[in-house]
Amino acid sequence: MGRVNKPIGYWIKRLDATLEAHLDRTLARLKLSRRQWQTLNVLAEAPLSPEDLDGVLSPFWGGDTRRRETELAALVGRGMIVMVDDRISLSELGHVKHMEAQRLVEDSRRDISMGIGLDEYAMAVSVLERMTLNAERLAR
Repeated sequence: MGRVNKPIGYWIKRLDATLEAHLDRTLARLKLSRRQWQTLNVLAEAPLSPEDLDGVLSPFWGGDTRRRETELAALVGRGMIVMVDDRISLSELGHVKHMEAQRLVEDSRRDISMGIGLDEYAMAVSVLERMTLNAERLAR
């Protein structure tokens, strides 16, 4: 069976695994995990209450509260996030690390999407979004 004949699920799983591994290697250069990066990226937008942060990041934690606590504790321990007025916020160091990581991630995304036009990328995302919404509707 040739590459073209593989079902979309095969390519989605393969792409997801490859993207995850590549992002892990990229962020390891800054001694950050993917979950730590996601936390910094969310908090770069605005400080959040612990509950709101959990709500935004819960799809990435997959219910693993121990991992969530470990990753957040590591960011606190490294001085990247702080509590200010009952909200979790990036520290000055957190902002610096976020910007460094953002540059690496943007470079990585550019390299991964090399040879793919903006219209192709938008179409692929649109198709995957519609398929996901259809599958979620059917799963109810």
